[in-house]
Amino acid sequence: MASRSQRHANAVGLQRFGLGVKIGQAEALLDGARDLILNEIRADSIARPAGIAYVGTADISTAFYAFADAEKKAREAPRVAQANVPATPGAGADGGAATPRPPAEPPLPTRIYRDEVMARTRLALEAPAGFGERLVQFWSNHFCVAVNKNTTTRIMAGAFEREAIRPHVFGRFADMLLAAESHPAMLEYLDNQLSTGPNSPAGNRRGRGLNENLGREILELHTLGVGGGYTQADVTSLARIITGWMVAPRNGALGTPGVFAFNPRIHEPGAQQLLGKLYDQPDKAQGVAALADLARHPATARFVATKLVRHFVADEPPAALVDDIAAAFRRSEGDLAVVSRALVESDAVWSAEPAKIRSPQEFLIAAFRALGREPDAGQVLGTLGVMGQPVWQPPGPNGYPDTNAAWASPQGLKTRIDVAARLGQQAAGGIADPRQLSEEILGPLLTPETRQAVARAESKPQALALLLMSPEFQRR
Repeated sequence: MASRSQRHANAVGLQRFGLGVKIGQAEALLDGARDLILNEIRADSIARPAGIAYVGTADISTAFYAFADAEKKAREAPRVAQANVPATPGAGADGGAATPRPPAEPPLPTRIYRDEVMARTRLALEAPAGFGERLVQFWSNHFCVAVNKNTTTRIMAGAFEREAIRPHVFGRFADMLLAAESHPAMLEYLDNQLSTGPNSPAGNRRGRGLNENLGREILELHTLGVGGGYTQADVTSLARIITGWMVAPRNGALGTPGVFAFNPRIHEPGAQQLLGKLYDQPDKAQGVAALADLARHPATARFVATKLVRHFVADEPPAALVDDIAAAFRRSEGDLAVVSRALVESDAVWSAEPAKIRSPQEFLIAAFRALGREPDAGQVLGTLGVMGQPVWQPPGPNGYPDTNAAWASPQGLKTRIDVAARLGQQAAGGIADPRQLSEEILGPLLTPETRQAVARAESKPQALALLLMSPEFQRR
């Protein structure tokens, strides 16, 4: 059995890298925490997990087109004439009591979003420790899309995470970058659909021009980062390079509707210079080459390393740890399994006390795991909406913030207290002894103050709420 100090470090590591301890799990985890986390890096189940229906963008688009057609037909259909004699309010066709109508199903885009969120939630609840799922969420926020942009992004956000993020979490950053930037959800979210090479056949004929949104965010948010050495001229050049990257239209002219397509008629012709290098490849290959070089750039290595250390360790990332992670990125040419392993194997990370406040999504998942709850869609979607972090709905292309200040405002903490109280009420019937649960979930992290507060609670729901709001549970 591990020593007391080692068990404390293991408890810190499980909080830091995982999604929260589950009932009945603590003892086994505390003695082999680091190996458990490292084993998740070696696992390939993260890419295509069992038990989750894998619906691709083409199938989702087909279903949505059928839905949209049916909706249009229903709107255009002539109304059925009503009987001259009005029916008695509340009466059925035979004059008797009206048959209650079942609640109407929400529209297809809403159902798709709901089902995708719940599939993601289930994977987070079932994960042994949750490092892989944490990384899926981290990278999904790094390459974020927003469901409130339009219907396309709403129906595609879940597929984007499954297709562009999940398969590459322990693969190569260059592959994730290409998959993310060429995914229909990203092309739609950052308006590359609207970008036309000014000197392309379509640009010459229609007088259309560039939309630089995607090109700018690739440089600023996805690769080099602010201060990464690029200029406005580089933004414009990259925007030209990726003209023609679009979502295949419904008419099938560019292939299967709803998936990535390259349209040569709107691609800016000729060589382009980006970060001092000339790219003269034909068509889509020009953008692929540019992204590959951006993925290998030293500024990208440092930007990614800084974000990872900020996410997992502290708002002010320790410089030495950032240097180590950036070096692992460069040395491995962006192998994210190597990068993740360097982070987990750092003794400094395991010894540092928890300093990060769990985001609303992390807090809710940790609470469900600790209480043994299997939430319904309303408990997930409604709660995260109230707490200010609905899934795949960041305030901007830079994603949800990753600092304590973003989630520790007075209003944010008040909302969190309300949520903890409600969760305590819902779970009280299934928890025999909150004191025992506190010992199990927090283990060596449990302080005398929290132990006493839980023991002195006036009721079981209050005791559970105090556990969830304790500093040991809130921080990771």
